[in-house]
Amino acid sequence: MKNLVNKWNNISLVKRIIVGLIIGITLALTIPDAVAPISILGSLFVGALKAVAPILVFFLVMAAICQHKEGQKTNIKSIVMLYLVGTLIAGIVAVIGSFLFPVTLTLTAGAEGVTPPGGVGEVLQTLLMNVVDNPVNAIANANYIGVLTWAVVLGLALKNSAESTKKVITNVSDAISQAVRWVINLAPFGIMGLVFDTIATSGIESLLSYGQLIGLLVGCMAFVALVVNPIIVFIGIRKNPYPLVLKCLKQSGLTAFFTRSSAANIPVNMELCEELGLDSDTYSMSIPLGATINMGGAAITISVLALAAAHTLGVQVDIGTAIILSVLSAVSACGASGVAGGSLLLVPLACSLFGIPNEIAMQVVGVGFIVGVIQDSCETALNSSTDVLYTAVAELAKSRKEKSAAKKSA
Repeated sequence: MKNLVNKWNNISLVKRIIVGLIIGITLALTIPDAVAPISILGSLFVGALKAVAPILVFFLVMAAICQHKEGQKTNIKSIVMLYLVGTLIAGIVAVIGSFLFPVTLTLTAGAEGVTPPGGVGEVLQTLLMNVVDNPVNAIANANYIGVLTWAVVLGLALKNSAESTKKVITNVSDAISQAVRWVINLAPFGIMGLVFDTIATSGIESLLSYGQLIGLLVGCMAFVALVVNPIIVFIGIRKNPYPLVLKCLKQSGLTAFFTRSSAANIPVNMELCEELGLDSDTYSMSIPLGATINMGGAAITISVLALAAAHTLGVQVDIGTAIILSVLSAVSACGASGVAGGSLLLVPLACSLFGIPNEIAMQVVGVGFIVGVIQDSCETALNSSTDVLYTAVAELAKSRKEKSAAKKSA
């Protein structure tokens, strides 16, 4: 039995999720009456994610802020600015794409009786009240706005604390991340239950409808990779951007697509930076940092799924709320967990902007895991390849300005 479990765990998560999808579809088509014993696997999976997600966000953000160090002289500021701007633009692209091609989802019971906010004024009032919520209450009730706020406040307060204190917080953060990895490791069984429940209760058409969602997610990511990023590169280096863009996609994005982990792709990115002749003092900092905060793909996932939930429930999203969502998705994406499907755990944060209950938001997360085989691979490929791309742009732009200044002085 132990050997069987080890063999199962040695199979990549992507392949295991595909197996779960196939089994779930097969069982739903052959024994649709066995809803209760099989669909409970999906309920348990969503319940576990719902339980661990708020505390995960709290400790990840707090640990990242309290460990931040200042004073190192590198080109890191320009790179961080590119990371943040790129993530924000990705969120904006996702919002525009969702308005142009609105997607609705098939959700289970619990979507009835949702009262949408009256407009941006009410949204802002709710946002401010959530900000000042009791931190314990925020974690207990999955108030992600309050969780994020108190994580930032406590992270800043702990910046000058003893290194031993910071280490404890980091260790707790790592332990919770490991717990999430264990839960994610059970995703094939959870997805099997979710798919079975969806098809058995709503029919095979509901599963086929996810094709539109996948198309929107991948389309937005492709637009950022092949249109937005080349524009950013051209502004920085004033040359044809595509050789550099395609090189990063080929050598970094391709491996990240299959590993589905920005952290696991760090050695590949380091090697590519060395091949491009970049400053080692800069990329040794920017690449690991990018694996944490450069999350354009995550911003797209968060925005698209949140707006899909809003469209499904008939929530009217005005321009002001859409702008807030773009910023919120960018900020929350920077705190996305480094595990597979980490950005999905932050979808409830964006959903709370529209007054969508956490129970429904976690159903949207479940839908995200169903399409996650493609979504998470494309998301990681975009995130990881732009770590190198933005590092290269900042370095090459700096070099171009120095050469231009030298010519003028001569």
